[in-house]
Order: sequence, then structure tokens, then C-alpha cells
Amino acid sequence: MDSTSAGARRRIGRRSATRENLAGWLFLAPVVAILGLFMLLPILMALWVSLTSWNGQGSPFTGNAPFVGLDNYTRLFTHDDLSRQDFMTSIRNNVYYVLVVVPVQTVLALGLALVVNSRMLKGKTFFRSAFFFPSVTSSVAVSVVFLFIFANSGAVSGLLGVFGINSPEWFSDSRGLLHLLLSGVGLADIDAPPAALTGGGPFGLSWWDWISGPSVAMCTIMILVIWTTSGTFMLIFLAALQDIPVTLEEASLLDGANRRQRLRYVTLPMLKPSVFLVLTLGLISTWQVFDQVYVMSQGNPAKTTLTPAYLSYRTAFRDFDYGSGTAISFILFLIIVVLALIQRAVMRDRVADAGAGARTRRSS
Repeated sequence: MDSTSAGARRRIGRRSATRENLAGWLFLAPVVAILGLFMLLPILMALWVSLTSWNGQGSPFTGNAPFVGLDNYTRLFTHDDLSRQDFMTSIRNNVYYVLVVVPVQTVLALGLALVVNSRMLKGKTFFRSAFFFPSVTSSVAVSVVFLFIFANSGAVSGLLGVFGINSPEWFSDSRGLLHLLLSGVGLADIDAPPAALTGGGPFGLSWWDWISGPSVAMCTIMILVIWTTSGTFMLIFLAALQDIPVTLEEASLLDGANRRQRLRYVTLPMLKPSVFLVLTLGLISTWQVFDQVYVMSQGNPAKTTLTPAYLSYRTAFRDFDYGSGTAISFILFLIIVVLALIQRAVMRDRVADAGAGARTRRSS
């Protein structure tokens, strides 16, 4: 009798779980349908376009676009032509962009968060709003303003002219800052670079091209992006700072820690999840930079502000090579995913090392 009742209870439990699962999927069905229709399906359609040589005429799904397989991808890495050179130039430019923007905006956002979180600061609401205001302003509008500021007759040109610097030539100079620096200290001649660096570089660019550094125009875009994004990341750090227990700071004060020691040993370890989030979001956004380049430079001067996102747009919608343009976007997607996974692994190892060190100090 007991075994019969136990079996009946199990069957009732399974039917109840089945009904709950069915009800859950029914509630999720509208969201799944919307995401599948407006996100997954367009991605699959774009993936198919990247495998064709569609030129925008007709539909790529009715036989108007010849199927070329992975040729659009391999051509960007193996064919010695202008397409590969432009793609590698855009990758080089974006690498410099990421190496400058991500660390600077992270440090600046953390510094601003520490300032507005200080108990000694008066008018916190005003400063929080002032620091955050550029982030909610239209990027196109801000880009147009910066374009006027750094124009030949703009405010920056006039200010530099006071010090005898011919800024119009500077901002239209296609040479990189590292090239200018090396030539300025007499280590290299820009017009006649070292023979060892003029060839043999990866993917069609010479080593001299790879170490050019960002141009002045690209540095201007970097300044713009850092100014407009630091406010958003400041809020993330500010929320994390306000979530740190007050007892930790009080305990560190009782132990005799000064302000710098509290920042290093108490605040920063508690902010590691937020640092990882800010670095990940910054990495994704910097590899997807488009609107500032489109408004301010469109890849000029001499393709020194060309980025993969803008190159994908230009290849597809201006050159009418939708297959190659879509292939560039998928390669950019893979780059972002790989770098995000590497960053996650590095940050996870550091968190584990920090936890192990803390346990060791407590045991000792």
C-alpha cells in the first residue's frame, strides 16, 4: 500500500512539474518569438549574405547572389589587394584606439566616482549630473561640436596658433604620433624609414606601418569618446562604491590604514566585478566605434581613422559589396568575443589569486 501511494505521488509530482514547465514556456514564448524574429533570424540572414557576392540587386535568397563560400573571409587575410590592406589598416587603427580609450576611460571613471562619493564633497548632485551629462547627449551632436572645435578655424586651432603651432597641418597629417615622436628625437626619418621595418610585416602591412601610432585625427576622436563615456562608467563604479560595507572601512581605520592603503587593499578588491564589467563594456564599444568616425572623418586623413565597423558600412553600402561588408562585421564579432573571453579568464585568475592571498594573510 505504501509503495502504491509513493508511486502515485511521484506520478503526480511529474505531472505537476510538466505543467509548470509548460506554463513557463508559454510565458516565455512571446519573448522567444520576438528575439528569434528580430535578432536570430537577421543574424542568420546576414551570415548567408557573407557567403555570397551579393551587390544589392534583387534578393540574396532567390539565386540573384552567387554563392562564394568562405572566399569573402579568406580574401581579407590572404589576397594581396586593396581590400586586405584597408581591413588590416582598420584593425591597426582600432588596436591603437582600444589601447588608449579603454584604460583611460576606466581610470577616469573610477577617479570621478571616488570624487563624487567623497563625504567631504559639497554639491554631489550637481557634479554627478555634470559628469554624466555628456553620456546622455547625442553622439552625433557632440561629434559635430568637436568637428567645429578642431576645424582649421576652430577654437583649438586658434589656441595653438598663439603658441606658434600650425594646427591645420597637424590635424590633417596622416602620420602617426609614434612616427612623429621618433623623428622628433632623431631616431628615425619619416620619409626614409629604416629598411628593416619597411617590409615583412603581417597581413600586407610593413612593420613601419604597424608601429605608426594613432594620427592626430584619431587622437581627437579618442578624446571625444573618453569624454562622453566616462560618465556612464562613473555611475557603475559609484554604485559599487556605495555598496561597500561601512564596517570594512571602519575596520581598516582601526588597523591604522591611511587613505591610499584603504583604496588599494579595501576599495579596489571590492570593485573587481565592476572593473571587469567596465572593461568588458569598454572593449565591446571601442571595437564597434562608428558614428564618431562617420560624422567627423569618414576614415580620413589617408585612412588613419578607418575602423572595421566603418569599413564594413563603406564596403557594403558605398561599394555595394555586401558579402565582404558582412564578412567584416562577423570577423569583428569574433574578435570581440575572443578578447572578451581572454579578459574574463585573466580577471578571474586575478580574483582567485587575490582570494588566495587574503586567506593566507588571515591564516598567518
